[in-house]
Parts: sequence; structure tokens; C-alpha cells
Amino acid sequence: MERAATEKVPLNPIDVILAQESMSQTPPRATYKPVRRLRMELQMAATPLSTTADNTALTPLPAGDRLFGWSDHAALWLSLGVGLLVIQIGSYLVPALGAKEALTVIVFGSVFGAGLLAWTAKMGCDTGLSSAGLMHATYGSSFARLPVLLNIVQLIGWTTFELVVMRDGTVAIARQSGSFTDAWWPLLTTLLWGALLLALLSGSMVKLVRKFIGRYGLPLVIASLLWLSWQFLSKASAQGLTAVWNRAGDGSMSTLSALDLVIAMPASWLPLVADFARHGRDGNSAFRGTWLGYTVANIWCYALGVLVALTTPSTDMVAALLLAQGGLIALGLILIDEVDNAYGDLYSGSVAGHSLKPVWTVRRWGMVLAVLSTALALVLPMHSLEPFLLILSSIFVPLYGVILARLAGHSDVVSLVTERRVNYSAVVIWLLGVTCYHLCAQLAPSWGATLPTLALTFVLARVSRGLSNRSDVSAAA
Repeated sequence: MERAATEKVPLNPIDVILAQESMSQTPPRATYKPVRRLRMELQMAATPLSTTADNTALTPLPAGDRLFGWSDHAALWLSLGVGLLVIQIGSYLVPALGAKEALTVIVFGSVFGAGLLAWTAKMGCDTGLSSAGLMHATYGSSFARLPVLLNIVQLIGWTTFELVVMRDGTVAIARQSGSFTDAWWPLLTTLLWGALLLALLSGSMVKLVRKFIGRYGLPLVIASLLWLSWQFLSKASAQGLTAVWNRAGDGSMSTLSALDLVIAMPASWLPLVADFARHGRDGNSAFRGTWLGYTVANIWCYALGVLVALTTPSTDMVAALLLAQGGLIALGLILIDEVDNAYGDLYSGSVAGHSLKPVWTVRRWGMVLAVLSTALALVLPMHSLEPFLLILSSIFVPLYGVILARLAGHSDVVSLVTERRVNYSAVVIWLLGVTCYHLCAQLAPSWGATLPTLALTFVLARVSRGLSNRSDVSAAA
């Protein structure tokens, strides 16, 4: 098809145009710029755009594939926002903070972080572009390959985390009966969860979200969270609810550092959200559904983690949840919900991979990444979360600070995907943001790093966008 499209272009249309120009009475000096610009446009038209022709990740999704309403977005992100990892990270907030302060930080950080997600979701839905497409539009078609590749690496890491969590949780539940103690059980469990992911990736993402998560998966997960919340609130009541609520922190973590920890989870989803939101029918619905769904999930899971840590201090979150009455069933349902988190990581990673190598379909990319993540889960110790989250936030918080500033309100984002190979100003601001994040974490950890970095990159990218637009207009004049 590409060859046929190419043969429709005249062999040398530029000579024809130049001959016509030479016959006109316009001075050659005055027509030099327009002719040069036209020469470039015709050369681009005559050359097959291999990067976008069959690359569904870098072209807007057709209207017929956009089926998500606001309830689909809300159900998806409420489900994706629930997980043992989120509950575990919530437990890190205490005893560093008191109960009141921890809850305040959780609410504010969740609303803010989910707002960033929702803003990005609206952008993906309005343009129909994937996350890789937004990166190409911001950083240039050549340089964007770097953040896309980094995104794939982080998604493999997250999937490996999820597989380890699902494996450990499953083995812990199985060993409650006193059996399944052989060393090969964790190996078998990892392979079984990996096989389930492979099976899910062979089907349709849209059908999975609309028919399974929305109708069956999400109600069961909400029921398990309600049960666990009731059980640990009962424990807090037995220990003295007022005493637990008024318990002071030891000050080992500042409020802004805790805020970074809360924002870290929604920030980790920023490179994925457009891959799902582009399937929405309306940008405003994607915005509202994503914000509502993820805010509720993040507040609930972080708060539950704090409640568990206050009432049942333990370094093992799975063991602490199993101590609750009915905890085995509730934990089992949450583990099942972890599957959609791993699936979401792999699906987004496969879309990103397709943008780099479009000859591989999204489904094929998903299969390869699932096998790789399962293999890594068998051999890597994936239990230390904080360094991993720090690295991810330092990369993707400034990355999306620039994306949001540059693309928000732009009338034709799609045209930017192939407009230039490298957008140097965007690249420099992103690198400055990464540096700022690590400097803040090292030199002033009590001030946090996420908000200063986000503010710096957004302001610089917004100001330089205006300057860049003016220079483009003057160059075209």
C-alpha cells in the first residue's frame, strides 16, 4: 500500500513548480523561502512516512473505536487505583506522621495527583493519541523514542512488581492451611499468574474494561475494601478510636515528603493514561471519570494502609491483612484485582512498543513483555519500592510537566507528531526538571521534590512555548 501511494506522486513535481515560478514576474529573492518550504513539503509527501503510516500508536484512534463513557473511565481508574502496593505505601506514612496529618496529606495529594491524570486523559481523548503520540508531539519524532523506551522499562518493572505481589499473596493464602510449603510453589504460582496475563492480552482491552471490570471485578473489589475497612476500624475502636485518631507522628518524615509519596502513585500512571483515555467518546467525560475514579481509589487505599499500620503494626502487609476476620477472602479478591494493574501496565507497554516497532502488533508486543516480566519476577528481588518510585517520579513528573504545558490548549496537536525531529527547548527543560528533582531530594528533602519540579518545568515550558510560536510565525512570514 505504501508503494502504491508513493507512485501516485509525480516523479519530479518540484521542477514543474520551479519552472512556473521562473515564468512569473515575482523577483526570485522574494519567492525563495516559499519555494524552499514547498520543496520540503513535496519531498515529505513523496516519501512514505514509515513512522506513522501503519503505526496506530502515533495516529488518532478512529471514532468507531472510541466507546468509553465517563462510567467506563471511572470504573477503570477506580480498579487500577486499588492494589496491595498502594495500601503498602500508605502504611509508610505512619508513624512518621500522625493520623490526622496523614489523612490530610492523602486527600490533598490524591486530588492533585488524580487531577494531573485526568488532565492528561482529556488530552489523550481529545487528540485520540496514545502516550507515545503525546511524547512525539512534545519532544520530536526522534528524541521521543528515549522517553518511550524509558516508559517501557518502567512498565516492565511495575508488571514484575505486581507479579511478585500476586505470587507472595497467593502463597501466603495457600499456606494458611499448613501445606504448600515446598520451595517450588512460588515458582509455579508466578508462572500461573503470568499465563493468566498472556491469556488476557490475547483478547480485547475495551471488552475487558466494559464487560469484566465494570460489571464484575469492580463490585467485588469494593466489597473487599469495605470489609477490610470495617474490620480495621473495629480494631481501632477496640483500641480507642480517639486515641488512634489523635496519635502524633514521630517527625521522621516531613509533610511535603509525605505528599511526594502520595503523588508518586498517580504520577506513575501518567505515561499510561492516554493509552486508555483515547478510547473515550468525549474529553470532558474522560476528565471527570478519571479524576473521580482514581481519587476515590487512592484515598481509600492509602487511608486503609495507614489504618492497618496504626492498628496492626507489621512489616508484612499481606500477613497483617490476613489477621483480619475474613481477611483471606478479601485479600484474595484484591489479589484478583491486581491482575488488571499488571494487565494495564503490559497493555500500555505494548502500545509504546508498537510505536517504536510498528511491524509488531500491539498484541504481539504484549505477549513478549508478559513473558519477559514473568521471567524477571522469577529471578529478581522486587521488594524495595522507595528507590524505584523515586527514579520513576524524577523522570516522568518533569516529562509530563513539559507535555501538559506545551500541548494544553494547542489547536492541532496531531500535526506536531511529525513536525520536527527534536524539540530542543522541551528536551532541555525536561533534563533540567530531572536534575531539579534529584537536587531537591538530596539537598532539601523536607521540601519535597514533586511540586517544585512540576512547577519549574510547567512554567518554563509554557513560557518557551509562546516564544517558540512567535519565532515560527516570523520565520514563515
